[in-house]
Amino acid sequence: MSFVKSKGFKYIKNLIIGVGAAIVLMGALFKIESWPFASEMLIIGLSVEAGLFLMLGILGPEPDYYWDKLIPGLGDYNSKIGPLQLGGSLGSQPQAQLPGLNGEIVENKLSGMLTELQGMSKSLGSLKALQEVDFSGTQEQIKTMSNFYSKLTEAMADMNSASNDVKVYKEQLASLNKNLSSLNAVYGGMLSAMSNVGGK
Repeated sequence: MSFVKSKGFKYIKNLIIGVGAAIVLMGALFKIESWPFASEMLIIGLSVEAGLFLMLGILGPEPDYYWDKLIPGLGDYNSKIGPLQLGGSLGSQPQAQLPGLNGEIVENKLSGMLTELQGMSKSLGSLKALQEVDFSGTQEQIKTMSNFYSKLTEAMADMNSASNDVKVYKEQLASLNKNLSSLNAVYGGMLSAMSNVGGK
């Protein structure tokens, strides 16, 4: 039975299946096109197909496991690896001879995978919460905010203009204050002159 599990037999099996399927298709093509020897080709093709199905039924499917990545040689039928023992060795071979099979390393990797899965679960929960948010009124809110922003811009422009007006007003008040001081001095001088004239 070891030959059936070998890579050479798997290659031959795939080759037989591929060639047999091609013969079946050619027989069907001959029959559809009504070419000479169409009946014979169809009989040969279907017989080959029946033989292939019989072979596949007897041999059974192959498992598609990739344990070789964890324990090199595990996928090989003729490997000398024994069953896993609780004592820290594989069969008769110690664990040190099989790189990658270390309980602590495997446990650390599984722990890391668990942490990643928990992080993914939290992220998916956040996405679900985001999915449940109602965005139906968002467009109206954006319009309102846009109107508010334009009004705020206008108000700031008006305030800037008003501050310029206040500055001009202050300058005019300062100028008026100077003029009043000058007039006060002139008026005081006139009063003095008039009192001097009246005294004479």
